[in-house]
Amino acid sequence: MKIKSIVMQVLFVMFAVTGVVACEQGPAEKTGEKMDEAFEDAGNKAEDLCEDAKEGANAEDTDC
Repeated sequence: MKIKSIVMQVLFVMFAVTGVVACEQGPAEKTGEKMDEAFEDAGNKAEDLCEDAKEGANAEDTDC
């Protein structure tokens, strides 16, 4: 019984360590996050330009 308990503890630690290592960000994930931020920033700037243009044209609805 003691050997079975030790084996179970070792397996638990191995799975826990694997889970922590798998959660670290690699270079591809970091690049993807930077791209997401860049697209979001570009979308926000485009929306701001659209709203400014509608305000300049005295449109009733200035949301884009």
